[in-house]
Amino acid sequence: MGMLRSLLSILLGAVAWSQSIPLSEYASRREQIRTNLPDSVVVLWAYTPGVEVHDRNGFFQDPNFFYLSGWREPNGAMLLCSSCPEGEREIFFLPKRNARREIYDGPMVAGEDANAAERTGFARVMPAEKLEAQILKALESASQVYTVFDGHEGALAKIAPLRTLKDAREAITNLRLRKSASELALMQKAIDASIAAHFESWKVTKPGLYEYEVAAAMQRTYFALGCERNAYAPIVGSGPNSVILHYNQNKRRMDGGDVLLMDVGGEYSMYAADITRSIPVNGKWTARQKQIYDLVLGAQNAVIAAAKPGVMLSALTQVARDYFNAQGKGPKDKPWGDYLLHGVSHHIGLDVHDPYDKTVPLAEGNVITVEPGLYIAEESLGIRIEDMILITKDGARVLTAALPRGADEVERRMKR
Repeated sequence: MGMLRSLLSILLGAVAWSQSIPLSEYASRREQIRTNLPDSVVVLWAYTPGVEVHDRNGFFQDPNFFYLSGWREPNGAMLLCSSCPEGEREIFFLPKRNARREIYDGPMVAGEDANAAERTGFARVMPAEKLEAQILKALESASQVYTVFDGHEGALAKIAPLRTLKDAREAITNLRLRKSASELALMQKAIDASIAAHFESWKVTKPGLYEYEVAAAMQRTYFALGCERNAYAPIVGSGPNSVILHYNQNKRRMDGGDVLLMDVGGEYSMYAADITRSIPVNGKWTARQKQIYDLVLGAQNAVIAAAKPGVMLSALTQVARDYFNAQGKGPKDKPWGDYLLHGVSHHIGLDVHDPYDKTVPLAEGNVITVEPGLYIAEESLGIRIEDMILITKDGARVLTAALPRGADEVERRMKR
């Protein structure tokens, strides 16, 4: 009953994702980009359905375009100019109304709409066919030309053939890494819904069930709680599949005595959750499984304790490896660290793997995962524990703390 109340609380507390972050925050981000790229024209394009996006999965916006606009509809563009006259520093471009297209896709905001400025948050909105002329006009005031190299740069090169195009990705990435309070609130919604999904998996898992049935139960849960899509293809691997890092076929019948590894998270209002838990299919750890689980949990605790501003993300993997190696020898008399097959952390936000500059250390406001694992193929035993943490002023806070991590607590929760 307590779990039901928790689920209902999350559901009733959800707000319309289109209103989650105020338009003024997107405007502040654009202003910061213009400040960070002086004497420049920045041109970005929205995704185009059927080109950058597979229509089968529905339309979702390019993360960089979304970060600077909050705009969900396709085929738009924006022009940012740091040195242009007032009134021409930010212009949003939208296609004209297409009645035939709207029969299939529904009404969309058009460049000629009277309320386009109010809807987009840009003071100036123009029809898309005026983009080229406005770029040429802006280039009279700026010498630098930036875009995101995602396939649209060819069109910009034709408009400004004598200018050297520069990639705006790094400037946008540096802003995206530090999450605002509004972003953290959305990420927490994705996390809470995904935690509910993991609890549901603990409830339904039993010998004889197929992996895809567990995946379906988890997706059903976080979709019901407001997530719009999977943050990534669900990884639900039992027994021999638990050692396959990105296994996502999810088709094996689970047996008693297996460990089930579930790396599953939903996406809420474009923000991703990434959570992994490993559980005993029959609800009871074997001594060997618990030994490996406790090793992984110890490594995760060591990494969380080491995460703070100034630390390089890559150094966290070494913390985990050093912890494992200090625990003695594993199978075949190899150090336990040899069974850690991947890095233990990545940035997360609008992308489940948010881009980042590998030369830049962690900073307050970053959100990263901590996901050590041990994978023993000859024993068909893989265990990974993954949580999301927020880098704070002097350490880290676990955002996914509501989902138990201890082996004994996992057993107790499964018995319910």
